[in-house]
Amino acid sequence: MMEKALDRADQVLLEGRNRVRDLRAEAGPGQELSELIAACGRDLAQDQGIEFTVAVAGTAQALDPIVRDEIYQIGREAVVNAVRHSQASKIEVEIAFSPAIMHLRVRDDGIGTDQETLDRGRPGHWGLSGMRERAQKLGAHLSLWSRPGAGTEIDLVVPAKIAFAVKPRK
Repeated sequence: MMEKALDRADQVLLEGRNRVRDLRAEAGPGQELSELIAACGRDLAQDQGIEFTVAVAGTAQALDPIVRDEIYQIGREAVVNAVRHSQASKIEVEIAFSPAIMHLRVRDDGIGTDQETLDRGRPGHWGLSGMRERAQKLGAHLSLWSRPGAGTEIDLVVPAKIAFAVKPRK
């Protein structure tokens, strides 16, 4: 019994280290946000038999590298949550560019999430609160929508003055 407890403790410690590392993982310089999220989603979804798509709307603009990393981490967490918890058959990511905003939407056709979990997260899980903290730090707006049996949608809207490396002309 003691051996089992020690093995479990080792496993928990390893999982904790991996999670902290993943929270701090950064994208490489010059990589497009859509490419980063597509690679992450494909890697996670293929083993689960989930159809995963990424679409870009509007004319893609260069993102400030620090902002891109934060947006990527929010999008990555949304995709990870969908793969792990939604029981979805399909996950869609849309990245939209306009002169005023950059918009990231992640939605799935899974079992949905109750409002309490959306508002407070799950005990011992930091994904949703981490997404909120990152969005707030950016000055972006994050909204979460879900209903049991109707999937989940995560929307992130980042103003152009924050998102784009070269600010668009009016």
